[in-house]
Amino acid sequence: MRRSLIARTAAVAATTVFALTACGGGSDPLQSGGSSAAPSDKIIVGSANFTESQILAEIYAQALQAKGVPVETKMSIGSRETYYPGLQDGSIDLIPEYSGVLLQFLNKQATQTEPDAVYTALQSALPGKLTVLQKSAAEDKDAVVVTRETATRLHATSIADLAPNCGQLVFGGPPEFQTRPDGIPGIAKTYGCTFKEYRSLDAGGPLTISALKNGDVQAADIFTTDASIPADDFVVLADPKNNFAAQNVVPLINKAKVNPTVTQVLNDISAKLTTQGLTALNAEAASDTKPSAETVAKNWLTQNGLG
Repeated sequence: MRRSLIARTAAVAATTVFALTACGGGSDPLQSGGSSAAPSDKIIVGSANFTESQILAEIYAQALQAKGVPVETKMSIGSRETYYPGLQDGSIDLIPEYSGVLLQFLNKQATQTEPDAVYTALQSALPGKLTVLQKSAAEDKDAVVVTRETATRLHATSIADLAPNCGQLVFGGPPEFQTRPDGIPGIAKTYGCTFKEYRSLDAGGPLTISALKNGDVQAADIFTTDASIPADDFVVLADPKNNFAAQNVVPLINKAKVNPTVTQVLNDISAKLTTQGLTALNAEAASDTKPSAETVAKNWLTQNGLG
């Protein structure tokens, strides 16, 4: 998810290093086609190497194929630092992205946080060969999350509601969240919310989930599409003052591969994607049967009349 640039980079760091240093050709999805661009009628769809990105890439690929567009897939390429050069040299044409972290990747001085402002700034920051089509309502980003019991007890549906009680609460999250501008300092500045204590755990992983469930922390940094949210009946607190930058899912595509059919297919997908729906996709992928990304994507397309 987002996801924050730091968290996404950390989550795929090992794969990124390997992909950049490997001598063999078989381990790097980008090497299979070299740096040559695909034929003008074919779209090469890539993904980062985490489940959500793979599912979204499969949704793009299968929907395009259903409309007769020739498609090739290159899944689990790695981090943004690994796949972005492929978008520039034409060895991949299309990948699901997140508006806020992509903007920050392209312009480290960007300060926009509101969805439309981030999207507009992103369009201006992209190089001439690339563009983003319609953004979806779906976001994967950092959020302040509490248990249902805490939300009910404190009558909290937003971070603003939580603020008067922050001094009674222990917060858990990854070490970097304690010092990041939009982490603990940002929450304090934006909402006047200063927590009783901070516990360094992991980036929305099992340590954080367990600590929140067990009451070791009463609030935590968890990504908005994490499967634990519906599974454990957690509550994502609204961020009305946009402390966390928007992270809308957007199709990032080679301009040369954009035509009316491609635009319509991808915009129709974006119109259907929601944060709740993206959470459900992650939950389905994490279920006991562990369906493939292809299967999860096919199910979603069928359910939304896009298959």
